[in-house]
Amino acid sequence: MWLPVFCSIRGEMDKGHNTNLCEGTMARKEQISKQMILDGAFDLVRTQGIEMLTARKLAAHISCSTQPIFRVYTNMEELSNEVFIKAKAFYEEFCLNFEQKNETPFVDLGLCYITFAKKELNLFKLLFLTAHDDNNTMYDLINGAENGFVIKQLRRIKNLDMNKAGDIFMKVFIFMHGMACMAICGELDLTTEEILPTLKETIEGFF
Repeated sequence: MWLPVFCSIRGEMDKGHNTNLCEGTMARKEQISKQMILDGAFDLVRTQGIEMLTARKLAAHISCSTQPIFRVYTNMEELSNEVFIKAKAFYEEFCLNFEQKNETPFVDLGLCYITFAKKELNLFKLLFLTAHDDNNTMYDLINGAENGFVIKQLRRIKNLDMNKAGDIFMKVFIFMHGMACMAICGELDLTTEEILPTLKETIEGFF
């Protein structure tokens, strides 16, 4: 509280001289940008889980006070929503970069989903083991905002009866979601090569 007073007095006494103390303080305040806060929050959730996203823990994580956080975000819920959006984009990018090499529809998507669960446990929990609103259903999250991962797989099914498309997706999702949950709980300690035959055989039975 005394710093502004000191700077004012110093300015009056030392006009024409360098006032680095005030300028340095202002510069330090401006160093914590909204993007830094969001990136820090995402990293905290990714490494420690959404339940750890509190103002104090985030402030410690990005080495600042809580003041810069609430200068750009009204509350932690607003920040959590942006972290969720960033997590969705991260999952979509993960899917885009996942190798596609199996001829059977949905097999690569299933492998990608299970691999994501194993590699990005906390983001998987945030996206797929947490309740969301009607604009973020499981189908919406897996299909992606723009990439249409599910639609692309449905189109690969020969002689698909469109009236059964929803039923097929539901069965595929239940199976791959179950395998993903078993994997993160340590109940499915199998490599991708070991998972593949079971995934392929089961999914083919849904068509």
